[in-house]
Amino acid sequence: MSFISMAYLLFVGITAAIYYLVPRNRQWIVLLVFSYLFYMASGPRLVLFLLMTTLTTWISALMIEQVETGRKTRPADAGSGKDENADAAGAEMHDASAAEQDKAVAKAQKKLIARRQKTILTICLLFNFGVLFMLKYVNFVHWALPLGISFYTFQSLGYVIDVYWKRVKAEHSLPRYMLFVSFFPQILQGPIGRHSRLAVQFEQPHSFDLASVQRGLQRMCWGYFIKFVVADRAGDAVSYIVSGYQNLGGAMYLVAVLMYSLQLYGDFAGGMDVVIGTAEIFGIRLDENFRQPYFANSISDFWHRWHITLGTWMKDYLFYPLSLTKSMQRFGKAVKKKWGKQMGRVLPVMAANLVVFLAVGVWHGSGGKYLAYGIYNGLLVSLEAFLEPYMKKLYGKLGIGLQSRGLRIFQIVRTFLLVNLSWFWDIAPDMKTANAMMRGLITDFHIQDITMKAMLDMGINRTGYLSLLIGTIILFAADLLREKGHDLRNDISTKPLPIRWAIWLFLIFFTITFGKYSAGGFIYAQF
Repeated sequence: MSFISMAYLLFVGITAAIYYLVPRNRQWIVLLVFSYLFYMASGPRLVLFLLMTTLTTWISALMIEQVETGRKTRPADAGSGKDENADAAGAEMHDASAAEQDKAVAKAQKKLIARRQKTILTICLLFNFGVLFMLKYVNFVHWALPLGISFYTFQSLGYVIDVYWKRVKAEHSLPRYMLFVSFFPQILQGPIGRHSRLAVQFEQPHSFDLASVQRGLQRMCWGYFIKFVVADRAGDAVSYIVSGYQNLGGAMYLVAVLMYSLQLYGDFAGGMDVVIGTAEIFGIRLDENFRQPYFANSISDFWHRWHITLGTWMKDYLFYPLSLTKSMQRFGKAVKKKWGKQMGRVLPVMAANLVVFLAVGVWHGSGGKYLAYGIYNGLLVSLEAFLEPYMKKLYGKLGIGLQSRGLRIFQIVRTFLLVNLSWFWDIAPDMKTANAMMRGLITDFHIQDITMKAMLDMGINRTGYLSLLIGTIILFAADLLREKGHDLRNDISTKPLPIRWAIWLFLIFFTITFGKYSAGGFIYAQF
């Protein structure tokens, strides 16, 4: 069931009505039942993979906890084995020996427990990542890729790792855990949630709150606006240029990648607004996944703002564990000894970042273009970390303040251009096409190629361009205000009633009248 269908809006309305009518301690059951109905609407047999991931991670977490809580302490000695007239010195020596023996036994037992827990975790990770890999990159059963499999796999395995690290306790209720994995607003494209933040919300009773429902609907309204008015209209231009790139020049490739910036951001961020807004209707607060990414002043800052929950997942469960391995620590010490403290600190971070962004590239898809995408971003993030102290010294020598507006604007523009260069690997069907378009951007760039006729040939009429321009201006203005610290929904809620209604009705009717409705759904739902 697509988020952009009337069926989805009807589904949310029916679910919400039942949710607020049942006893509050049964609300989570309503969410569970309707979450599975939602997923099965996309293909009943695909729910088997969801159940498989749910059961294997739930059982693994319980086993990890059971190994810890079920350990047995060494029984006390029944007796000393000496006769009652043994001297006190001998008894003390025996007690000391027994104490040392107890410590040795406890230490060995602790190691055994840690080894068993690690084995359980490793098997769980290998199995679930193996299933994800086979379905996503090999597709050995020739089935359609289960919707949202990357998202619910990462969310579930994050929970198991948290149990292993003793950050959270294992969930003993299978139905409650099933809801954590399958909550229908987020299962298709995230955000990737944490059990520590979601489980407690599902357990809490939620009274009907008109303000919360209104805020949720407003968030959904904004999401549909940037999806239909901005993303899907820009997507028409991208499809046209990429499909016939051999007959076009570098200037049109620039148009394609700029349009894709609008398409991807409007599509993914708009989808998140629909997801988070839907959850708000039920009183559930999901993690934010975007924070004005095109206002980032560096590539690392961009990744702190774009797909935030994937970035924090990779940081918490891959970057930090990798950085703390004995091999990485030895590498850091060797570098420090040979090239100094600064290099000893930076190079291990650079190596870990490369591994993380390779994983990010593979997460997005198979093929050389995704590996190139990951390596490109990993190298840029690593280079930034390496050059940071030198750049600060350079700015100081040039008399440029680190907080100056001019420097900030320069950094934003530079980052935006670097990010857009990476989008070529995203829009092209393969590595060869991506490289040809990037090469043409330099060797075959003629600004005069961007004519009104060329733009109209892309399947967007003048009205479409006008609505895209208006939508882009509104999106930019909203992001600029948020970047300055405004909460737009709160700001609007303080306005007089006629103004509030005028704003939301404008968005609704503008979306209905000038939106371009794509049958393809949301881009990130395919992951």
